[in-house]
Amino acid sequence: MQGPSMKPSFKAPWWARSPHTQTIVPLLAQPNEQPLQWQRLDTPDGDFIDLAWLDYPRPEQPIVLILHGLEGSANSHYAKRILANAKSQGLAPVVHHHRNCSEQPNRLARSYHSGDTQDIALTLAHLQAEYPDSPIWAVGYSLGGNVLTKYLGEQGDNSAIQRAVVVSAPLQLSACAKRLEKGFSKVYQSYLIKQLQARVLHKLAQPELAAQMPLANDQVSQLTTFYQFDDKVTAPLHGFNGVDHYYQQASGLPYLKSITTPTLVLHAADDPFMTDAVIPTPAQLSESVEYELCQGGGHVGFIEGGTPWKPRFYLERRILSFLTGESQC
Repeated sequence: MQGPSMKPSFKAPWWARSPHTQTIVPLLAQPNEQPLQWQRLDTPDGDFIDLAWLDYPRPEQPIVLILHGLEGSANSHYAKRILANAKSQGLAPVVHHHRNCSEQPNRLARSYHSGDTQDIALTLAHLQAEYPDSPIWAVGYSLGGNVLTKYLGEQGDNSAIQRAVVVSAPLQLSACAKRLEKGFSKVYQSYLIKQLQARVLHKLAQPELAAQMPLANDQVSQLTTFYQFDDKVTAPLHGFNGVDHYYQQASGLPYLKSITTPTLVLHAADDPFMTDAVIPTPAQLSESVEYELCQGGGHVGFIEGGTPWKPRFYLERRILSFLTGESQC
């Protein structure tokens, strides 16, 4: 991928120059899990959202809201690292779990999707009410980064977030879905589709939910690409008129120009989930958005040193330096 960007300081080590090494090694070299404090928010439609904290905020302590990616959670490698690093800098990090991604399945047939900003708004309203003196910063990874971008663009000056970072976000959903149907990227697609299929089958096994689902058991195994899955499951479950309507309405790219919150958008040029279509032109960026395109880094990788068994990452120090208002590392 090629496009306009600021000059990044990230450089991959010799052993992690492959985008697939950058993407896969973090999954294999995960930090230890930390005890979490769980908080449940009831939603207006009779469902719930789960938040996971390391510690609840002290008065005026900044909150870092973490939005995970597709089928992620507080146990995702990037979430574990930002939780630990944010806490070490005196911040109060919390993971917002998209529906069906926490420790318990949700109650409704609906799930979550790349443009689902209503649940994020509910979480933010809760944080503002409970911790009115704490500034709220946010970081979104992959799908969570697209949701965060869309929220910031929709809200403009009314955003509850003071500073934000968007990492490896599929800002043009249609192009990214097609990219994952090619080459080695099909391995990532297959891995994630199997998880999505399992969640759908779990809901179909419950009679009260099966009646609301847009497909039957024997159709699930036929959905082997994101395009197929989003057309037959995601779109109809969430009120879209097919996959193309969903991708058009939910893609974050058009919302970048409406963001007024100071925001860093970070992409890797070799991201195996992406194409050039995710790269904004200068005209698509508001003055509040800083865009950083690194030549390497893979998908939510950005390993800058260490060893394959104990990698050292660029992401956390770059994210936290931006959120805290420090100069780039």
